[in-house]
Amino acid sequence: MSGRAESETRSTRDIILDAAERRFAERGFAGVSVREIAADAGLKNQASLYHHFKNKRALYEAVLARGLHPLIQVVIESGLAERAAPQGDYKFLDRMLDYLIEHRHLPHLIQRAGLDDSRYLRSVLNRMLRPFYAEGLAVLESVAGPWETDELPHLAVGLYHLIFGYFANTALLDVVLHEDPQGAVALERQRHFLKVALSVLLGNQPVRSSTAKRQESA
Repeated sequence: MSGRAESETRSTRDIILDAAERRFAERGFAGVSVREIAADAGLKNQASLYHHFKNKRALYEAVLARGLHPLIQVVIESGLAERAAPQGDYKFLDRMLDYLIEHRHLPHLIQRAGLDDSRYLRSVLNRMLRPFYAEGLAVLESVAGPWETDELPHLAVGLYHLIFGYFANTALLDVVLHEDPQGAVALERQRHFLKVALSVLLGNQPVRSSTAKRQESA
């Protein structure tokens, strides 16, 4: 296969994955047909999609794998950075947030899969999320903080909800906050909040907000 043809194949595959990620996040695995995804991706028919993915399950798993694998790498690298500079500035958190802003359907997709009672979806989610959870737990175990070992799993789950929960519940936040939670101002506020929260939870010096600084100087 020529380099150009190979590039086009990858591009078509990514377009399919983008369409599938959006549809699965909106309506779940059972609520979406392969025909709809093929149409969203601009394919002529379902047969064109099956050229890239064996079946609907293979497509669903590819969507999750594409979304989670880069995040696992970010978590692994965050552990290396933390050991090199324990009082780091959490650049890994910026990378993770930038990734979730770019793939904002992913947290909703994971949340929807977790609420589904399908044995297949629960099995897939467990297989896909366990490495993410295991790497995150390993990083927390390597960081000197105020938590006992048996408390770290709860801390890991809490951090997941702090980071992913915001993006998984943007529709609710839109109603409650009366502003676009995915707008630049709201996202920057959330970024700052997460850095302060992470700093406090890990026992590092809290990052003071501009409001607190103004109150001190008053």
